[in-house]
Amino acid sequence: MATSPTIAQQARLAQETRKRFVMQAERAMVELGAAVEARFAELMNEAAPSREMNLRRDAWSLYQSQRKAWVEGTCRDWQEALKPVTVKPKVRVESGFELVGTEVVEDKILASRLALGLMEFVGAELSDLYLRIKHLDDGRELDNHDILRPEVLFLWMIQRWSTTGMTRQAWLMVHDVARKVLTEPLKHAYASCNAFLIGNGVMPTIALEDRVKRVPSAEPRFEPSKSAALSAAKNTRGGPLTGGRADSGFGGAAEETRMLTRAVPMGRARTQGMGVVGQLKRLLSSSVGTSFESTAQLKPSAGLTAAMKRSTAAAAAGTGGDTLMQERSSAGVARAADDLRRWSTELKHKAETPNEKAVIEVVALMFQAILQEERIPPAIRLWVARLQMPVLRVALAEPDFFGTLDHPARQLIDRMGSCVMGFDASGINGSALETEIKRVVQVIEQYPETGRRVYQLVYDEFQKFLAQFLTDQASTQKAVSVAQQVEQKETLTIQYTIEMRNMLKDMPVSDAISQFLFKVWAEVLAVAAVRKGPQHAETLALKKLASDLVWSASAKPNRADRARVIGALPQLLQNLRVGMALLGVSPQDQDAHIKTVNDTLADAFVSKTQAIPAAQIAAMAKRLAHLEDFVVDEDPGELPLDAQNIEMMLGMDASNIDVVTDGGSNPTAAMTAWAQELQLGSWFTLDHNGRVVQVQFIWRSERKHLNLFASTDGRSYLIQAARLAAYLQAGLLIPEEQEALTVRATRDALGKLAANPERLLS
Repeated sequence: MATSPTIAQQARLAQETRKRFVMQAERAMVELGAAVEARFAELMNEAAPSREMNLRRDAWSLYQSQRKAWVEGTCRDWQEALKPVTVKPKVRVESGFELVGTEVVEDKILASRLALGLMEFVGAELSDLYLRIKHLDDGRELDNHDILRPEVLFLWMIQRWSTTGMTRQAWLMVHDVARKVLTEPLKHAYASCNAFLIGNGVMPTIALEDRVKRVPSAEPRFEPSKSAALSAAKNTRGGPLTGGRADSGFGGAAEETRMLTRAVPMGRARTQGMGVVGQLKRLLSSSVGTSFESTAQLKPSAGLTAAMKRSTAAAAAGTGGDTLMQERSSAGVARAADDLRRWSTELKHKAETPNEKAVIEVVALMFQAILQEERIPPAIRLWVARLQMPVLRVALAEPDFFGTLDHPARQLIDRMGSCVMGFDASGINGSALETEIKRVVQVIEQYPETGRRVYQLVYDEFQKFLAQFLTDQASTQKAVSVAQQVEQKETLTIQYTIEMRNMLKDMPVSDAISQFLFKVWAEVLAVAAVRKGPQHAETLALKKLASDLVWSASAKPNRADRARVIGALPQLLQNLRVGMALLGVSPQDQDAHIKTVNDTLADAFVSKTQAIPAAQIAAMAKRLAHLEDFVVDEDPGELPLDAQNIEMMLGMDASNIDVVTDGGSNPTAAMTAWAQELQLGSWFTLDHNGRVVQVQFIWRSERKHLNLFASTDGRSYLIQAARLAAYLQAGLLIPEEQEALTVRATRDALGKLAANPERLLS
């Protein structure tokens, strides 16, 4: 019989566990090396545009020479990660005053995405392993850089990929292969580590309260530390999101804020969610007395099937008792809960197997919890209650309903609940959103035998509806239109600047003219393209003015050319003023720019440099006319938004839009990834400039640079991607839901079953 390890043995056991895990991960790494090379070979045989084929060819050729270096280098890095930390290694969380390179952030995002994919399959084993290692480490949480953490393991691998010279584009070609190849071996590795610790007497059994208890501070919820986080974050406001030694680029957030938010809610909530559903699955398996996975695939017995049809009909038509939709109030919800409880009891009497009874009870408890969710308007809770019988049918037929967070039935209920949390009854009753939820429920009721397919279908349809609904409201249409044009204008400004730099790099153009074109005229062209269209006559005239200015400011040894410049000068200067006025440049600043241009043109008359050939000027003019054809889709980084000049530049009313341009702390890569994964329709508490409001996420730009949140009072908040991650990390933007609706319902069901286990099969 295994005995509990002594205190002296605990540290050795924890380290031995990590060594065993790395050893198994190394074997998986060797398999991955071969699989990646095979995938590149497959890509070489698949049809693709010529540019894509060139990228594939380069990646395949380089990987053939670097495969060994990548595989062996990653294994060495993992071994190094096992050693005690004496100096700061390269895989580290940034300090409060450290500027983080784009490559570092991108590596961490890739690693985080790979880790999230793995969590779906190893969440339960990983949660148990965390608890056992924590027990060995005297209750301390796993260090952020612990090799047992999937995101840390993968970050070493991604960084080694970059070190060998392989590009991120090449990684995206093989990302899915890596996820598939690594999932099963790492799942086995975590299970093996748990078995090793159990064999050495470390927590042979994990009590229910250990698995699902809420831990303090920021894990898994912000509530206990919310006031402290907001207080600390307030002290960091005011600094611009720009580079600098003292403010780290994000306003210099205090270390206490970083510590409060160091655990990323996205990964943490998913890990704990998988732990909850994993615990439920094990509870069902042990209670039923046989393998739950095998029994759950059996069709319901004939008597139960007939009873379920009657209950579904009663819920939909209101026969045999109060209709669920008769009263849209708390009293109506209470009566609906009584009806559903009564029907569930009747179904358990008709059930013929312990498995059927257990599933009926768990589903009933989950829907009872959903009906008690007071943040959801009563009408929506009543519509969701209609899904209890269809969901029960799916739960009986499909075992993964209880074993994964990604079952479409779960996802549908979660989305319907999360998107209505900020509305009261008066705001939701009779709305287009309620009508759509009603339609979804009725479609599911009409096709009860379809199972997963119908849930996936209506879930996809609901997602599309929600994106349209959120931007079609009278209070949000104008804000979305402004936000779309802001992104287009700012992106074009940056891309026009890049393109003009490329055009002028081989031309003898003065620095003064170059800077005017880069810093002023590129933005003028962008504003004109947004307001008038890129091929509008006025926009084309402004584009041509750029090439005219370059020619006019070049050397003029020829008397005829000088005369031509002098004759055209008044009109050229007037057109420059027209363009700058379109941008909202003040008359004083216009005068300064005009003086610079005048002085430069005068210098050109006596310049001894080589004149720019007419053919080169003509080529520039032609390229400028179709400048948007050469724009590449790159991340522009932090856009220099200014709330005061958006309305002036775009010619649109932006008085109800707040542009969030300061506050927050330097976000980690995981926080950046979380910001990109936020779902439209979700509700948040926003603390901006001392004002706390409830907002809904209503729009994300196509390039994911800009995000728009709307409050119930009609105001909108425009937040760039980096600022959004900063606000999430600092606790200035807090999700109303820390975990999904069905996870909370499952957690509630587990609590009731723990208090009264007999009810499962009674």
